[in-house]
Amino acid sequence: MTRGRPGAPARGTAERTLTSVGPTGSAGGARPEGDRRAERDRTAPRAREEERREVSRLWHVTLSVSGAEAPLKEVRRALEQLAHDHPFLLTSRYANDHAEIRYWEEARDLHDAAAVALRLWGEHRSTAKLPPWEIVGLEVIDRETYHQRIAEGYGPPPASPVGVHPY
Repeated sequence: MTRGRPGAPARGTAERTLTSVGPTGSAGGARPEGDRRAERDRTAPRAREEERREVSRLWHVTLSVSGAEAPLKEVRRALEQLAHDHPFLLTSRYANDHAEIRYWEEARDLHDAAAVALRLWGEHRSTAKLPPWEIVGLEVIDRETYHQRIAEGYGPPPASPVGVHPY
């Protein structure tokens, strides 16, 4: 190895250049804290941007539940309470033995969005006094796919009007 300017390759050679490293308080020639901090500061915005992009994905969720018949008034009241407890609920359609709930979920990936959706009914069953129905269907699609389906004229109709409605 040859000595030269820090960071500059030695002329006419493919060898690495030795650079001096200030005292670090630890053996082994670790980089000074200032260098580590500078590198972390350069890479942190990119990592935060990628994380933000990943976290901010929206998923359109359609959850279908079904079970024994229940009085329509009780089903409606329970779904309205669920909408109050889960403010991102877009629309619910119901009958006395089944219901469909549609909403947007923000999640890192499809697996996380589906996991939240599969817990929704069970976690709110007692607080919203939902019927003891089971989940019989789940669709989770990303926002782009949802809008593509709408533009092509197939897929679920836009969630309008928002709220709880009978079939």
